[in-house]
Amino acid sequence: MGGARLDTSVAHNARVWNYWIGGKDNYEVDQRVGEHVAGMFPLIRDIARADRWFLGRAVRFLAEERGMRQFLDIGTGLPTADNTHEIAQRIAPDARIVYVDNDPIVLAHARTLLTGTSEGATDYIDADVHDPAAILERASATLDFGRPVAVMMLGILNFVLDYDAARDIVQKIVAEIPSGSCLVLTHPTHDPEVGGEGQIPAMRFWNENATPPITARGGAEIAAFFEGLDLLEPGLVSCSRWRAADDRAPVVPQYGAVAVKP
Repeated sequence: MGGARLDTSVAHNARVWNYWIGGKDNYEVDQRVGEHVAGMFPLIRDIARADRWFLGRAVRFLAEERGMRQFLDIGTGLPTADNTHEIAQRIAPDARIVYVDNDPIVLAHARTLLTGTSEGATDYIDADVHDPAAILERASATLDFGRPVAVMMLGILNFVLDYDAARDIVQKIVAEIPSGSCLVLTHPTHDPEVGGEGQIPAMRFWNENATPPITARGGAEIAAFFEGLDLLEPGLVSCSRWRAADDRAPVVPQYGAVAVKP
């Protein structure tokens, strides 16, 4: 979740991610840095696509199989095809979705494109992941925190460099959602068993040439974000393999999981 103003002189994660998944909402600096990172770490495009497909499968699963009707999507990034509200409201037109980001280009696009059904609600709040209290307070204008909420945190905690701070953010949010709520999370890893060792030099280059800075974590550290929650099958896995229709999907060094608050 980027800075407070639009700066087109430095590559930014929301725009570079948009470039990697084939979007048009990016600038030359984003393309240049994106190409350099992809040259160092070719899996990055696969990661970007796999993360997006994971979002679709997770939202469909929660809406169809668990009856989830409220979604809090923190660090949504730039709107593209099949956003959270579009998937959820196709299944349940009365679904209510709140998007959270604080990058100005995301804000501009979100207000234009993130419109939902008349039966449900779609809102966007300009807030920072480092301030969970503000997120929860402002989201409560649209979401009923007395009923289950799916908290989506896809590729966002990797921008919270301090591990204890990242865990504290998750714990504060989970503490305020009721039983039956879900945490949906993806996070890049440096674990070699899923090909993550290539993330390290690529992230070093990113941190020297783009914003905001990013980090990868080990599987055990990522699993700890779900402490006190019940992981749903298949647990914490490469996000490309989470409930994928094709078990031959290439493994990517980005873990994903969905867990329920008991």
